[in-house]
Amino acid sequence: MSKVKTGKYTNFWERNRKSGGYLLRRTVMQYGISICRAILLFGLCFLILQPLLNKISVSFMTEQDLYDPIVTAIPLHFTTENYKLAAGLMEYGKTLFNSLVISLTIAVLQVSVSTLVGYGFARFQFPLKKFWFACVMMTVLIPPQVISTSLHLHFRFFDVLGIFKLITGSTLNLKGSVIPYYLMSAGCMGLKNGLYIYMIRQFFRNIPKELEEAAYVDGCGTLKTFIRIMLPDAKPILTSCFLFAFVWQWTDGFYSSMFLGNVGLLSIKLKQLPDTFGGYMARISGAASSAGVSVPYSNCMLATGTLMVIVPLIVLYLFAQKGFVESLSSTGIKM
Repeated sequence: MSKVKTGKYTNFWERNRKSGGYLLRRTVMQYGISICRAILLFGLCFLILQPLLNKISVSFMTEQDLYDPIVTAIPLHFTTENYKLAAGLMEYGKTLFNSLVISLTIAVLQVSVSTLVGYGFARFQFPLKKFWFACVMMTVLIPPQVISTSLHLHFRFFDVLGIFKLITGSTLNLKGSVIPYYLMSAGCMGLKNGLYIYMIRQFFRNIPKELEEAAYVDGCGTLKTFIRIMLPDAKPILTSCFLFAFVWQWTDGFYSSMFLGNVGLLSIKLKQLPDTFGGYMARISGAASSAGVSVPYSNCMLATGTLMVIVPLIVLYLFAQKGFVESLSSTGIKM
């Protein structure tokens, strides 16, 4: 039996005997918890990655491989023609540029107005403050489909206090342009705007008021205090909101289809890809309709198009993952 110079027993079983079996029970419990945690993490990662790996595998298969019962995960006839065809059908270069510009500008606009509104709710008192904040939360809870008819009629016959109709004799038709979406985002009615306002409000509420009071004592006004003192501290939450806004806008299909139907976006093209592919196959085969297009091959093209849509988001995450994780952790601590 080995001992150290202090006289304490170093043998595990001897120490376990001295503790009445507690050391063994604690060690077994620790290892058991670690194993269960590893299994759960592996299962969650598999659930997330398995559909993506499936799509990657299918996207490199030929039509022959799709019907081959031997082929499951690894393509027998490796090909990149699916990506070339999907890029052509989706007009990938043009739609990628349009999606990048619109998602970037919409995200910046949403975060800008949400920051002002969230700071106002966090720091100032005004009439019916709780009522207006309840309205903000309603925009989060109520699905946009509920107000889709009202939005359609509002922007199809757009007018401001009857001024346009008085001058031109008719209302404006803003459907099919980016103007309605920019107007909604500027008015905090864009995609998930209410959520961003809530997150920013919660962040500012937890910043000590003494910082603002010290700035006021030093001669800063309200606007200067907001820009010089509050915004630098709000970088974590603003980073999170910007990335959320960009990703949600990138993959949005509802608002994009309603307002941006005449603007080629990746989300719209992806939604139309099965029909576009069916028409393409009908043209090259000389068929009267696309009813004869095989479902597996159509799903293969849809999987390929989906990967082409999410690849820019993966690249964005690879570059922004450090700041994004830091912003989430910092926001979680402060909230």
